[in-house]
Amino acid sequence: QVQLAESGGGSVQAGGSLRLSCAASKHIPSRSCMGWFRQTAGQEREGVAAIEPGAGSTYFADSVKGRFKITRDSAQNTVYLQMDSLKPEDTALYICAAATCFYGSGVPGIFRRTLRVPEYGGLDFWGQGTLVNVSS
Repeated sequence: QVQLAESGGGSVQAGGSLRLSCAASKHIPSRSCMGWFRQTAGQEREGVAAIEPGAGSTYFADSVKGRFKITRDSAQNTVYLQMDSLKPEDTALYICAAATCFYGSGVPGIFRRTLRVPEYGGLDFWGQGTLVNVSS
């Protein structure tokens, strides 16, 4: 069973930066997309960013475009989320996820929207999350 472990969260002032990491406990299937969701208390899980296998195409939510960057090190089974120009509204639990996809087919729709609890099973693997707090 693959396990995903996030790190890099913390507290930062508005305008600052953080870099999140998500490391897989063992090799993720080569045809897996990996991405990040975020969630605040009482809210649904929002897709933030995702990347195809082999560092292919990427997806970013409109709210983070131009500020966040996602990269992937397949050899290390790790995906990174560089977050710059952080805003208080970025405060959330950031959760890593992986799901089967195919290079060249684009990031699947499940990474591109807000998920309700019954839809979490549409992803193959989930991490526990890392907290990001942005103060004004």
